[in-house]
Amino acid sequence: MDNSTQKKSSIFSVITASSVGTMIEWYDFYIFGSLATIISIKFFPPGNETAAFLSTLATFAAGFVVRPFGALFFGRLGDLIGRKFTFMLTLLLMGGATFLIGCIPAYETIGFMAPVLILTLRLLQGLALGGEYGGAATYVAEHSPKGKRGFMTSWIQTTATVGLFISLVVIMLTKYSMSKEAFLNWGWRVPFWVSIVMIAVSFIIRRKMAESPVFAKAKEEGKTSTNPLKESFGNKYNFKFVLLALFGAVMGQGVVWYTGQFYAMSFLEKVMGLSEQVGSIMLWGIAFATPFFLFFGWLSDKIGRKWIMMTGIFIAIISYRPIYESMYQINNVKNKTEIVDKAAKSAEIKIVNETLSDSVYVTSKAFTDGTTWKETKTFPLNSQKQVILNDKGEKKMDVKIEATVNSAGKWTLIFWIFVQIFFVTMVYGPIAAFLVEMFPVQIRYTSMSLPYHIGNGIFGGLLPAIATALVLNAKTANKIAEAAGLGIPFDKPYLEGLWYPIIIGAVSLCIGIVYLKNKNNTAHD
Repeated sequence: MDNSTQKKSSIFSVITASSVGTMIEWYDFYIFGSLATIISIKFFPPGNETAAFLSTLATFAAGFVVRPFGALFFGRLGDLIGRKFTFMLTLLLMGGATFLIGCIPAYETIGFMAPVLILTLRLLQGLALGGEYGGAATYVAEHSPKGKRGFMTSWIQTTATVGLFISLVVIMLTKYSMSKEAFLNWGWRVPFWVSIVMIAVSFIIRRKMAESPVFAKAKEEGKTSTNPLKESFGNKYNFKFVLLALFGAVMGQGVVWYTGQFYAMSFLEKVMGLSEQVGSIMLWGIAFATPFFLFFGWLSDKIGRKWIMMTGIFIAIISYRPIYESMYQINNVKNKTEIVDKAAKSAEIKIVNETLSDSVYVTSKAFTDGTTWKETKTFPLNSQKQVILNDKGEKKMDVKIEATVNSAGKWTLIFWIFVQIFFVTMVYGPIAAFLVEMFPVQIRYTSMSLPYHIGNGIFGGLLPAIATALVLNAKTANKIAEAAGLGIPFDKPYLEGLWYPIIIGAVSLCIGIVYLKNKNNTAHD
């Protein structure tokens, strides 16, 4: 076997080991978000599903918020000790936390300890992921031959989307292997338990890997950093590049990514009511778009990384409102012809516990194009069977929409999900190589990890919760204005959540266009 074949084989094994491990960590991280609706029922106080769902989104976001702290801690460790040891440690931490989430008793069993434990384990997941990505991206980049770094690291970029894809597959397979009641009762825990097997396999693969040759050489020559945090953020010159990476690229990339995958999934489920079809819609959209991560990583090696990323951000922010309006109208029942004979209404009292019960009203409709629509209004009752009032003296009420669309509508939604993830591939495919090339070897892990995890963990991670809150606030404002006999302030409240990624993306785009350089930086090779 000649040297070139050995080199290719070595690079292939590095990419495989790094990508599989990172993909599993993303899987662990995302099953929480994919099962957010069930988790909100199981681990938060009953009586207000909307509040419980928002609390779950906040807990989901908390895992993102602590990612920068994981980046600092594990980044420092990676620059001091080595890349391999550090992301072996993050793999075990993530796997343990994920498995334990599947073991926590429900709220009805242990009360407020349930959300406390969920939050604690979610924070540990965030810390672990904060150290994982930077280590994997750096490790692969430092093994990559010149002129191919964008393509090689783009395999790491696919892992987040593939992790989400696999989490949806595992959840759907688990759902279809048992009754709906069994899945809601205990089956939802299975995807969390499965992760421990995946982590064990990945650990065995990674254990056989050697240290990054670039880092090993620097360590042998005594050129590693003695204080990576100080050199990364105490040095004004380097800190300038940290800020530029954050605000000029990663901040925009973060909101484009989380809009295209997580807010899109939440919109399909909570706004459009497509809870039964959301999994397959997301799966197909992800499957069609994922190869473009590799394409844009490869293209960035040829023409530079900046303009690919900037173009992706620009097209995304000007397209979001038309895209989501088109998605919403697909199952907007106001535009459809109802089959009157298939309409049905029902009312019943459901017992929650010894002191609480719910008054539930269900309205079902069917339409000539194959769309089905069901609205469930739930009014919580006290021990005297009286409707509970909120702090404004209004009846507490939770409204849940469950709908399905016909085949044509489903494939149109798949197309729009594909388009959004295509935008993600443009900004996310080249960004690992872009970040690696901004910083020298001795502080690379620390310096690239912090802006990446602030941009994605905070600006991106908070997006589902902030966007959902903006939509709810718009609906509340409309309701108040309507009650007062005034004109409604928000014509399309379901689109209000998009202002967050549009504004953040636009700010990042302006900074990136002015200050980022298009030429790939090879000075640190």
